[in-house]
Amino acid sequence: MNGHTGGQPYFALVDDDLHSARLLMRMLAAHGAPTVSWQENATLAMTELSAWLADDNASLPALVLVDLKSSSEATEQFVKQLRALPGASSLLVAAIAPTLERAHRDALLDAGADAVFQRHADLEFYRREAAAIISFWVRNQRLDAVGT
Repeated sequence: MNGHTGGQPYFALVDDDLHSARLLMRMLAAHGAPTVSWQENATLAMTELSAWLADDNASLPALVLVDLKSSSEATEQFVKQLRALPGASSLLVAAIAPTLERAHRDALLDAGADAVFQRHADLEFYRREAAAIISFWVRNQRLDAVGT
């Protein structure tokens, strides 16, 4: 991830699959997302997010999207670890899951995700989910936020 200090909103995407990350970034951009900063693995992402949270001058991501596929519980574990960091309660975190079955969704919400979205193989469903992510972000923006 690249640190952002310009005050413009951006998303942080934590995704351990290059092709998935590229597709999601294209879909988000097509639906009006701000810049997306991609981190290719959980370890690097946690290091960057920890540093940003500890730096009072750092511009925090407007949304942290977590889509880890290295294990069935990788996204859940990352969200738990992220929420344990000092100051992480101020982050808006969305998890992407292979299914929205109640057990999966509840586990991610219990871990600290603010929302859970489904990963789809069908491109049209994937587009709709990207639009839903943008809609979620828009609905959760702070009213006092201003760009420069």
